[in-house]
Amino acid sequence: MAIRERKKLGDLLKEAGLVTETQIIEALSKKKPNQKLGDLLVEQGYITETQLLQILEVQLNLKSVSLYSYPLDEALTKLVPKDFARSNLLIPIKEENNRLTVAMNDPLDFYSIEEIELSTGYNLSPVIASKDDILQTINRIYGAEEFDLKQLGREDSPAVRVLDQLLISGVTMHASDIHIDPYENDIMIRFRVDGILHTDRNLPKALMSSLVARVKIMAGLNIMETRLPQDGRISTTISGDPVNLRVSTLPTVFGEKIVIRILEMSNIFNSVKNIGLQEDTLAQYEKLIRSPSGLILLTGPTGSGKSSTLYGSINELNSAKVNIITVEDPVEYQLYGINQVQVNSDIGLTFAGGLRSILRQDPNIIMVGEIRDSETAQISIRAALTGHLVFSTLHTNSAIDAIPRLYDMGIEPYLVISSLRGVMAQRLVKKICKDCAETHPASHAERKVFQKRGMDIDQLTVGTGCNACRQTGYRGRMAIHELIVITEDIKHLLMENATMTQLEDHLKQTGVRFLLDDGLEKVKQGETTIDEVLRVASLD
Repeated sequence: MAIRERKKLGDLLKEAGLVTETQIIEALSKKKPNQKLGDLLVEQGYITETQLLQILEVQLNLKSVSLYSYPLDEALTKLVPKDFARSNLLIPIKEENNRLTVAMNDPLDFYSIEEIELSTGYNLSPVIASKDDILQTINRIYGAEEFDLKQLGREDSPAVRVLDQLLISGVTMHASDIHIDPYENDIMIRFRVDGILHTDRNLPKALMSSLVARVKIMAGLNIMETRLPQDGRISTTISGDPVNLRVSTLPTVFGEKIVIRILEMSNIFNSVKNIGLQEDTLAQYEKLIRSPSGLILLTGPTGSGKSSTLYGSINELNSAKVNIITVEDPVEYQLYGINQVQVNSDIGLTFAGGLRSILRQDPNIIMVGEIRDSETAQISIRAALTGHLVFSTLHTNSAIDAIPRLYDMGIEPYLVISSLRGVMAQRLVKKICKDCAETHPASHAERKVFQKRGMDIDQLTVGTGCNACRQTGYRGRMAIHELIVITEDIKHLLMENATMTQLEDHLKQTGVRFLLDDGLEKVKQGETTIDEVLRVASLD
């Protein structure tokens, strides 16, 4: 067969107007060993997986498939061992007239093609599929086979294989948590992706005790203690990347429930530039965190990304010239160059106790994971007033609500006014999937939402649902923010005992962007939807 000369992928992408030469050069500067250009450009956010597949179709003159909706013949997976399928990123999907169709991430992998043809006796027809699509399908199809009760008699521990499979699946689908729930007759496995729990599969109940024991051994927990909750950590490598896992066990009537929080090191913000602030808000926040002293608060409910923003903030300030110490419950990410203290109430090490000890360690910058009580608030304020820059969090509905919350904790108003430098409220919203994003004219009701905030909108972006986003229309999450810098005018209003309404009116007059405003701006930019913004930010 004559081999026609193919255009290079980079040239085709440039011709299609998807990337520039500068972007290709910049992406190549971050290339990992053996990483393909297409995968690199997707990883860097220059193109989507769908765009890559469309260009590969042109370059290779092959069809691409979406495995999520493809009618797979699962019996064909017996033709290709799971390890071979995973390491070579391929999966057989159809057999017809002695021809085997195989979805491949690299259809030019002639070694794998020849290997399958020799071992199966079939002629092979490759089609293109994305890396994530193939891995998710392998986890779904081969995983179901691996957990079959008939497999439990093998000499190698089924608990080891099951847990490894669950961890790989969790990382592949970018889950934040894995839930292992025991019930009377089986075990339910669920993954939390973009804040939503998805049921993945059910496992045989016979596996539960060995699975719990395996998790406990890895996390350094007491495997004999089944009556009390336990917490632990696991540091491991999954698919070549370092991952920290936080493990929690909880006794239930049907056995110990396990939740594994996945803390991918690649998710740590190294700078506040990565936390999703609008350009003007970013400039304000960068100036704020460089204050020589004072208290900076982040507010929002549990799971609103406050810890990620805190880590990004102290990472921005991290250098050998400053002594940064944190007290956290728990320590989620371990950061080089920063001294992190884990709260342990069992031995009396509380936020307040840890903070007192930190103040004797000559700190420049202190991070307190959360101000939970009056004592912690008092010590944090005192530290902020004695030349230290203190970061912490509160659970409040808005940024301005942090001030009365501190008053409620018994902090004198004059101390709050003297120490507080700024407050940022934050919420997480789901991002529109880039692979299936489409625009449509804004409806009358949608226009009214924007008009109430003095904004106009003509077109809105939505995700229609595809394999990359599990047909949800969303993929990943982002933060919306509300930043209040404590100016002299605000201090004056506080000293005059201004009401919350008066403070909010002043903030509106000075152009503060509230949570709703920031969210709607990101709707206009095509990053999220009105429904997502209104889910976390009130119209009132």
